[in-house]
Amino acid sequence: MRLASLVLIVLLTHTTAAQAFVDPSGFKSLAIGDRAPDFELPGVDDKQYSLKSFADSRLLLIVFTCNHCPTAQAYEARIMKLHADYKDRGVALVAISPNDDLAVRLDELGYTDVGDSLEDMKLRAKERKFAFPYLYDGETQKTSLAYGVVATPQVFLFDHERKLRYVGRIDDSDVKLVTSHDTRNALDALLAGKPVPIEKTRTFGCSTKWAEKRAEAQASLEKWDQEPVELRTLDEAALAKLVKNDTEKLLLINVWASWCGPCITELPEFVTINRMYRRRNFQLVTITLDDLEQKDAALKILREKHVAGTNYISTLPSRDRFVDVLDKDWDGPVPYTLLIAPGGKVIYRQGNQIKPLEVRRAIVDVLGRTYANRPPK
Repeated sequence: MRLASLVLIVLLTHTTAAQAFVDPSGFKSLAIGDRAPDFELPGVDDKQYSLKSFADSRLLLIVFTCNHCPTAQAYEARIMKLHADYKDRGVALVAISPNDDLAVRLDELGYTDVGDSLEDMKLRAKERKFAFPYLYDGETQKTSLAYGVVATPQVFLFDHERKLRYVGRIDDSDVKLVTSHDTRNALDALLAGKPVPIEKTRTFGCSTKWAEKRAEAQASLEKWDQEPVELRTLDEAALAKLVKNDTEKLLLINVWASWCGPCITELPEFVTINRMYRRRNFQLVTITLDDLEQKDAALKILREKHVAGTNYISTLPSRDRFVDVLDKDWDGPVPYTLLIAPGGKVIYRQGNQIKPLEVRRAIVDVLGRTYANRPPK
């Protein structure tokens, strides 16, 4: 009896926690036949959009998606293809990002080069050449709450009266063979004047990042700021082994010094990059060219900037020798940054300060943006 009661309590607790997680205040799931809630949202083209913006279209396909989610990124090309295939058939496609970008943890950005802010959405839309409206709901999330968005990507298809006729996934697989083209089936049925064969499907993807998660995201930063920061010596043999990168990890090396102002200025960018990608096959290494007598001063800076990567101070006899071993294409000034693939091929090098977006794009171009790129366990 006591065991049964305990199991019941655990189940009730789990259910309540799950409901609290997926159902923030104001959340409402749309039912088939419900009318589309109106909205007033900014787009990446700096225009404002509402339901009236699409009044001339026979059908309205709203895709809630985002920048950072690996599943959403896997569907970007398919969303673009949906727009291209149906735009001349009376279907308006609009994408909306539901996420509060301040509620996304840095370690949730491991498959992307940009976050979920409106400015980052503009970067993604430009890079991918989105030809459909891409709107931002992260500031208030009122639209996402009204539609009941549970994950990205999630599709809502409305008929000419703007009544919901299909809700769910785009198709049945993000990275494997697709066997059920659910959104296309629904579109084709409505355009042919027929009932939608399957009106509702499960949605698989990344959970909506509601504003309630801001505290968690902030707490993660505070936790990471407490990680220990160490500075070890690096001799010539160790440096030669490092640049060969006989590992499975993508290696980002930043050469800096405590007497170099630009070096210190950009250290926080490397901290952010490390926190984004370190859960994947990635490693950040910093190497200071300070003299050994300045080790404590260099370590003090690393700790102030929370650089919890692998940090070295060179013990090579001269800077010329250091340059010869690290990268003979380098002229010698710091800061200097290398991105080295497994096997030792340099795929990115930058003298002076980095452009963070360039570095992040170079990283995800190697690591991959979708779950198809996860290494086998």
